[in-house]
Amino acid sequence: MKTALIVWGGWPGHEPEACANLFAGVLREQGYTVEVATTLDVFLDAAKLQATDLIVPIWTMGTISPEQESGLLTAVQNGTGLAGWHGGAADAFRNNPAYQFMIGGQWVAHPGDIIDYDVHIVKHDDPIMAGLSDFHMHSEQYYMHVDPMNEVLATTTFSGEHAPWIEGAVMPVVWKKRYGEGRVFYSSLGHVRRDFDVPEALEIMKRGMLWATR
Repeated sequence: MKTALIVWGGWPGHEPEACANLFAGVLREQGYTVEVATTLDVFLDAAKLQATDLIVPIWTMGTISPEQESGLLTAVQNGTGLAGWHGGAADAFRNNPAYQFMIGGQWVAHPGDIIDYDVHIVKHDDPIMAGLSDFHMHSEQYYMHVDPMNEVLATTTFSGEHAPWIEGAVMPVVWKKRYGEGRVFYSSLGHVRRDFDVPEALEIMKRGMLWATR
């Protein structure tokens, strides 16, 4: 049986507890044993992390100690998978570039805040995206600094309405990558729990977690 560790906390505006409950249920439906933690000290337990197949971080902003960060990064480098979304993964620990290097990107802006935008599937032959079509979101459209080595699965294009100098910018929304021996999956969708009422957003995250699992 696969094991997953969901770690939630940080800024409450992204509804980390509600999202943790949602995806704990999703993973249990897939047959995982799921532990939910509310402290970053869980990353100090090397034996626990080595025995974990998937880590799901939901921790916007906040701070992480050098020891906690080292425990997390080492676990993923050694083969534990990691899957996260939105600011809970890519706007965590702003002072920690090593963590950002693992994730593959960092949020920098969401022009217009909650707006309408489209998500474009670019890798239809990838199992995470198989059978999905382009879809619409009413949420934050993330503008990010991203790793050019990410394998991008979906993108969005900025209209320039809220920041004219980025008109036409094509931005990764969903990607996967390697970090050492570990698989890392990221989706910028999921500002709050209700964003996952969009079927494609939920399905992409579920498939991404399954892919990232050791």
